Amino acid sequence: MKVFKFGGASLETIERIQQVGKIIQAYPEDKLLIVISAMGKTTNELENVAKNFYMRKREIASQLLYNIEQHHLQVAENLLGTKEHPLFTQLQQFFTEAEWTLGEKPLRNYDYYYDQLVGLGELLSTAIVSAYFNQVGITNVWLDVRDVFRTDDNFRDANIDWEVTQRQVNEKVLPVFNAVDIVIAQGFIGSTDQNESVTLGREGSDYSAAVFANLLNAESQTIWKDVEGLKNADPKLFPNTVNIPEIGFNEVIEMAYYGAQVIHPKTIKPLQNKQIPLYVKCFLDKDLPGTVIKGDADGRKLPPLIILKKNQVLITITSRAYDFITEDKISDIYEIFHDKKVKINLTQNAAISFSCCIDNNPEKIELLIKALHGGFKISYNEGLELLTVRHFKNGLLEELTKGRKILLEQRSDSTVQLIMK
Repeated sequence: MKVFKFGGASLETIERIQQVGKIIQAYPEDKLLIVISAMGKTTNELENVAKNFYMRKREIASQLLYNIEQHHLQVAENLLGTKEHPLFTQLQQFFTEAEWTLGEKPLRNYDYYYDQLVGLGELLSTAIVSAYFNQVGITNVWLDVRDVFRTDDNFRDANIDWEVTQRQVNEKVLPVFNAVDIVIAQGFIGSTDQNESVTLGREGSDYSAAVFANLLNAESQTIWKDVEGLKNADPKLFPNTVNIPEIGFNEVIEMAYYGAQVIHPKTIKPLQNKQIPLYVKCFLDKDLPGTVIKGDADGRKLPPLIILKKNQVLITITSRAYDFITEDKISDIYEIFHDKKVKINLTQNAAISFSCCIDNNPEKIELLIKALHGGFKISYNEGLELLTVRHFKNGLLEELTKGRKILLEQRSDSTVQLIMK
């Protein structure tokens, strides 16, 4: 058993979808559980649908949804060569469910409606790819992962109920492999015990594949991307990046924690728990070696790992009475951050102040500051960047920060973090 995950970039064009099929055909002896993301930028487009709906701009939301519908119907017709395939009835059912949501008044919180609408992208992409594969002889079964992944109701960042999900994998997934070698399922989404759709966090399809790999005791998981493998930095942001052929689980967890986008932060743990290796391979050239992430990789051979998070906010929290920021006050601060679901990327506290760096999410920041104002004075800087370098070398930091103003710096033996303007 192998678990494959294909992201939106691998489905952006008809030719790329056909290329995915060729990759699958290169593994005729394996049983494959394939997790597929939404096509291209569909998730971003559906986010716009959700935002406009929640702002009660229903006509705009409906038009945006219609545009998404027409694009997917056109892709399906181009792949299948006909509009008479049963797939089109299935797609229409998905859009009808979304239209029902748009017909409601937004009486619940935004995160709930986000999950009911944005998860549509994965349902559409997997249904289309599954139908196309079956037509060209890649026999498979389409699976609605909402019937398998049981979660809590923490909308937009739901947590897996591992016990129930394991039982449903045993009952609803494993038996399918007695009839076929390929099962296609969605990433990113799941369902509560009330059958309400949830999402597992942005870029959660990698995590979905890892959950399947863990519960199926898979031989390996492979994430197919439009890059040669893991690099020591984002090549779109930094020149002269180098490939990393092999890296350990712990190192990747550190990279993900600091904001590296190549692997979802929650993905590694389910694999590490069962020592299932994770391969990052290039779907444009399946014969490239890529990167393997595993438990016994040699970290001494790693180059400097550079992670840059843009659009950051540095918040400084000061006691109104100018007394010390002691453990009880830090506890109060963290409780507020937790309650408002704001992730802290870096912290530093002084005698009468506590500073932290967070992603610039205006909606969450507004609620956060309102909650903090009761007991603290608040100041903050926007438009910042958080640079993290692991295994840094002399001269590299000077090169990376040339001409920049450093607002805050933290160092350990292996890692340096800088907040820059």
